[in-house]
Parts: sequence; structure tokens; C-alpha cells
Amino acid sequence: MINDPEGTVLALFVAFCRIGGCMMVLPGFSTARIPAQLRLLIALAVSMALTPVLWDTIYPRVSGTQPAYIMLIASETLIGVMYGLIARFYVVGLQFCGAVLTMAVGFNAPGTPDVLEETPENQLTNLISFGGLLLLFMMDFHHMIFRALIDSYTLMPLGGVPNAQKMLITLTDTLQATFMLMLRLSSPFLIFGLMFNVAIGLINKLAPQIPIYFISTPYLLLGGLFLVFLSIAAIVRQFADGFPAIFLGS
Repeated sequence: MINDPEGTVLALFVAFCRIGGCMMVLPGFSTARIPAQLRLLIALAVSMALTPVLWDTIYPRVSGTQPAYIMLIASETLIGVMYGLIARFYVVGLQFCGAVLTMAVGFNAPGTPDVLEETPENQLTNLISFGGLLLLFMMDFHHMIFRALIDSYTLMPLGGVPNAQKMLITLTDTLQATFMLMLRLSSPFLIFGLMFNVAIGLINKLAPQIPIYFISTPYLLLGGLFLVFLSIAAIVRQFADGFPAIFLGS
């Protein structure tokens, strides 16, 4: 029997603010392919599952503090969104890597509907980003995020004012680490594209009468796709292995 129904509902809603705010931008859960009602139900189910674990932390803070409840909702949602954006930036970084990769190998096919979002995206970028996200789910990255949300009540106590400067530093550090990792993953293709285009430019200078563009493009594309075939497994694997270090390090 619930002795304090009002306090129980308030505690559940406060937990839902932080967890739901995270899942609102979390990769995979926030995709446009999942209906909004289903996302809401998933966030509510996770909040109900984690509320008993956080009961001793949340319930004493929400009972009898209704005047400050609006501020509590805003701060909890902001903290949850920050945790979700760390993972979001990392997955978006793989799309950036895919875009750089396709540009370097000359795969300039028209964009098609994205597998995850509604924006048009290159087919090769779709393949790489979806494969990386699928591997993250296979490695239970969402369990790591839920664990971090539980620990966040120690780092960012309930009822406190979030430190905006620290949150921005965390997000910028995540962007920096993600950019360096994705640049390392796409560097073989950048080097391949640079060397190929320099060689083709020298050949064009030696024989300007040959329509070198029409001759070189198939070889650039063939060599680039063969390089993708050899390295795509390593790319998505290093992407998945780098997530814990970047997420927990942030």
C-alpha cells in the first residue's frame, strides 16, 4: 500500500524528467522512425524501473517542496538532456566521418532518406552510421547511460542548480574527443583521396588533351570502395570501443 500517493507521483515525475530528458536526445531512442508515443512509454517504463533504486534520494527532496517544483523540473530535464547529448554528439560524429569518407572516395550519389532520421543522407554514410549504432546497442551502451544517470544523482544532487559552465565544458570536450577520433578513422580515406588526386593532376599536366576526369573517377571510386570494404569492420569496431572512454571520461 502506498502511504503517500502524491509524494510517490511527484518522485516518479522528477525521475522521469532526468531520464526522459536524456532519452529525448539519446541516439536510437530519439530517432524519427520511432513514434513519439512509443518513446514516451519507453521513458516512462525506464523511470518506473529506476525510481525504486533512487527512492531514498528523490522522495525526501520532493515531499513538501511544491513551491520550488517547477525549478526542480527544469534543472532535472537540463541535466538529463546533457547526458543524452554526450552520446548524441558521439553518434553524429560517425555521420561526419561517413560524410568525409564518401567525399574523399568520390562517392557523390544523391542523398536518400536516412535510416534513422528524416533528412536525406548518402547511402554509404547511412550504412556506416547505422552499423555503428547497431554495434553500440549490441554492446549495451544504453545500460551504461542508465548507470551514469543513477550515479549522476551523486555528482549533480537533486534540487541543486546545474553548473552551466561545467556542462558546456563537458559538451565541448566531448566534441573535441569525438572529432579527433573520427578524423583518425577517416584519415586513410583522406590520404588516399589526396594522393590519388595529386597523381591525377600530374598526369593531366603531362597529357592535357586526355579527358582525365572521366577516366579517373571510376578508378577513384573503385579504389575507395575497396578500401571501405577492407576497413569498415575496423571503423565501426573502433567507434564502438571508443564510446566508453569518451562517455565516462566526460
